[in-house]
Amino acid sequence: MFIQEISPEQFAELFHHYHEALAPDFEATGNSHTVAWRDLPRSERSCMIAAVRLALLDLHSSPIKRRNHREDYFAKPGEAEWGS
Repeated sequence: MFIQEISPEQFAELFHHYHEALAPDFEATGNSHTVAWRDLPRSERSCMIAAVRLALLDLHSSPIKRRNHREDYFAKPGEAEWGS
């Protein structure tokens, strides 16, 4: 799976790159200054990396969380018991 093939550090840097590239298109104030990843304060980079770690863990475990609960309540097609 791709999630296991990328480090949180790489993903955070890539996310920052795209965020900085797209931000001017979404900011109403017209503030278009960008900050390179290496120029961010260490604490901000560490926070982003920690957030990515949590997001990757959440994505990795989400198929279990997103189980189709309809299966608990509804019969599969052709398996319903009808009253007589």
